[in-house]
Amino acid sequence: MGAEDEEKPKGAEEKPTENGADENEEEEDGNEENEGAAAEGGDGAAKKKKKKKKKKKKKKTTAGGLTKGTPSQKAEGRMLNEGSFTDYYVAHGQTEPPSIPVVDLFRGYDGDTNTHLPPFPEGEIQEHPLDSNSHRISSEELRASERLQSNLYAKLRHASEVHRQVRHYAQSFIKPGIKLIDMCERLEEMNRKLVVEHGLERGIGFPTGCSLNHVAAHYTPNSGDDTVLTYDDVMKVDFGTQIDGRIIDCAWTVSFNPKYDPLLEAVKEGTQAGIKAAGIDVRLCDVGEAVQEVMESYEVELDGKTYPVKCIRNLNGHSIGPYQIHAGKSVPIVKSDDVTKMEENEIFAIETFGTTGRGYIVEDMECSHYMKNFHAPHVPLRLPRAKKLLGHINKTFGTLAWCRRWLEREDGGSFTVNGNKGQQEKYMGALKNLCDVGIVQAYPPLCDVKGSYTAQYEHTLVLRPTCKEILSRGDDY
Repeated sequence: MGAEDEEKPKGAEEKPTENGADENEEEEDGNEENEGAAAEGGDGAAKKKKKKKKKKKKKKTTAGGLTKGTPSQKAEGRMLNEGSFTDYYVAHGQTEPPSIPVVDLFRGYDGDTNTHLPPFPEGEIQEHPLDSNSHRISSEELRASERLQSNLYAKLRHASEVHRQVRHYAQSFIKPGIKLIDMCERLEEMNRKLVVEHGLERGIGFPTGCSLNHVAAHYTPNSGDDTVLTYDDVMKVDFGTQIDGRIIDCAWTVSFNPKYDPLLEAVKEGTQAGIKAAGIDVRLCDVGEAVQEVMESYEVELDGKTYPVKCIRNLNGHSIGPYQIHAGKSVPIVKSDDVTKMEENEIFAIETFGTTGRGYIVEDMECSHYMKNFHAPHVPLRLPRAKKLLGHINKTFGTLAWCRRWLEREDGGSFTVNGNKGQQEKYMGALKNLCDVGIVQAYPPLCDVKGSYTAQYEHTLVLRPTCKEILSRGDDY
């Protein structure tokens, strides 16, 4: 399986470099031709019919021993960028399906001895808007300031590359007919594998959201939920990866029916407008106004009726802190009066939601997402089960979000922390108690009116002193 199972040309066995393989293979071809010529002289026309051996298709082998391939698999989902391949990662030496931890494909941390590996891929670079920022892109002083943050940027890029590889892999199997719980568990297992899950040090940033149709966010299946994805569904896939608490929050919308394309395009372009408007010293209200202007210029026709695309006005992007998915600043997606400014080295999730409904969401349905409050009060707990559950949450998730499915796994959400003895049983009463006293916050699904359709696109960016880096950008969206 993977690179080790690939049949290598004879030349590559003797000399692993690409040039060496080419030279040896050319020698073999030359020998074959000479032998053929000699045979022609001795045996005549009978030997002329002997077919020339076909050259075997070679894969490029790097100095680090990784075998690089050529991406070739197209995704089935709509509105992914032209030229996006679900197996894009084979170009980096990854296997198909992925099996090599991302940290073994790249380097980037200070003191990293894997000098034969390329650095973690940099995200898309854009200049900061505003005339007052025009000097930043070429400032030597600010570049020196960035070098002091190299380890932070490496962690963010590491988590971003894990997210890219996991979501591309997911795009290969997200198809009509798949059960959502199977989809989430398969995606999350790959996330754990590629990030090399290690408790709070690195792992999944938050549960995989797979909200359908009028449900905009915060839905993931609980155990026993057998919901199946259909051709006419519009699903928002939202998941995260974290390295040392540095969370990458990134989402896209999956649909298969082309009639939803205008909705997806409106939200995708709204997110791009928000990213373009964001930057150091930019007011949050200006980002929201830019998003709304683009998104609400679209309309979508469904079953003979035309719907204007509306921004969901009570959903926002947000700043991200260490182990804190919502770090205090909210990025509106409609015009507002929030004149708070974005600041240097802040990390933001720019996410936008569009809908064919009323443009306002409410909490509804069974809850699956939970998170310990970042500033949780110290409350004496009387129930032993509540104390036990809180201890499990503290050591396994800290202040990162989690879901009920993870509590019910044998490892309780982290094999590194709990081994196979982490499963929580009869925990619902204890969980309710922790929510009631304010230690844990429940995050139920967020829904527009039934019968409407919602879409979401999201990227994480960092406001570096010289530029903004869209960390989670990929060839898919």
